[in-house]
Amino acid sequence: MRHAVFSMLVENSAGVLSRVAGLFSRRGYNIDSLTVGETTDPKLSRMTVTVTGDDDVLEQIEKQVSKLIDVKEIIELPAEASVCRELVLVKIECDALRRQEVITLSNVFRANIVDVAMESIIVELTGAQSKLNAFIDLLGSFKITELARTGITGLARGAASLK
Repeated sequence: MRHAVFSMLVENSAGVLSRVAGLFSRRGYNIDSLTVGETTDPKLSRMTVTVTGDDDVLEQIEKQVSKLIDVKEIIELPAEASVCRELVLVKIECDALRRQEVITLSNVFRANIVDVAMESIIVELTGAQSKLNAFIDLLGSFKITELARTGITGLARGAASLK
């Protein structure tokens, strides 16, 4: 089993997300994360889907998705030739005495403090999944009251791109 990140250009119209997600559901494929956003061309959106499977399953996913009429192009983003990032917001319960510990840890990871309240602090961190996971693991001695992750988004390095 391996982890794959597919980047695709799709029509920016109603129902496209439903049709793509429905294909995964009908075929019994699980989506690990999914992000969608408009591109510089308002007629197109970039959809990034991460999935886990063996090589045959991943090849089938790519072939089946590319057959959808709304999908203009799909590529797998290879780890060594692409930049993939994720955003996480973490609300941490901490009083004034422990706040400096969270701030220090956040500085080490180049995270941003985006909100400070009497009994909590919200930290924003962007990077590779491994970086985000390491940060969250190091918060083990704190109570995380809420956590939101965006899912992976990415682009191919260099001149390679979706048309």
